[in-house]
Amino acid sequence: MEAISSEEKVCHYLDIPIQHASDRILKRMGRRTSQQQLRDMIGKLRREIPDIALRTTMIAGFPGETEEDHEEVMAFVDEMEFERLGVFAYSAEEDTPAAGFPDQIPEEIKEQRRDEIMELQQEIAFDKSEAMIGRVLDVMIEGKVADEPAYVGRTYMDAPNVDGYIFVNSGELFMSGDFVRVKVTGSNDYDLIGEVYDEFTE
Repeated sequence: MEAISSEEKVCHYLDIPIQHASDRILKRMGRRTSQQQLRDMIGKLRREIPDIALRTTMIAGFPGETEEDHEEVMAFVDEMEFERLGVFAYSAEEDTPAAGFPDQIPEEIKEQRRDEIMELQQEIAFDKSEAMIGRVLDVMIEGKVADEPAYVGRTYMDAPNVDGYIFVNSGELFMSGDFVRVKVTGSNDYDLIGEVYDEFTE
């Protein structure tokens, strides 16, 4: 944590594959953490690195998961407010211990639970996008929007191929790989909208 917070070359972005939040299911999964340990770790990260962006993944419908276990996940996600979250319905993989567990969850329930977590996360993500309005960020340009005076870019919170983008309105000429200071002016679901920031005209 100290290295991340002090080293300029390290993005304040961490992908922590948590998988679940119920102690009972974490144990069945063979995970070596408890929900309290996860809470403590996330709390410390937020305190030590206030602008940290956290991504994680959850599995819905692991064998033996009860509705109470699912509700624990929902409460955990609601409280932790991850910047990025992916949720997958459990899929039995051949020759894995879990594939042979009793109490396999019906497919429709797995999908329903996955959708409920994702709907909750969508609300969190949209609120976080709205809260970004007014912030100035370093943006890496990835390319130009066809037929528009705008570019597609990524902030430190946007990993390639899995996270959103920031659309930068500008008539200036930029190349892919350029870094530009951008003021966030709006949001569109998971994506941000901004304009080139000129501190001398602000």
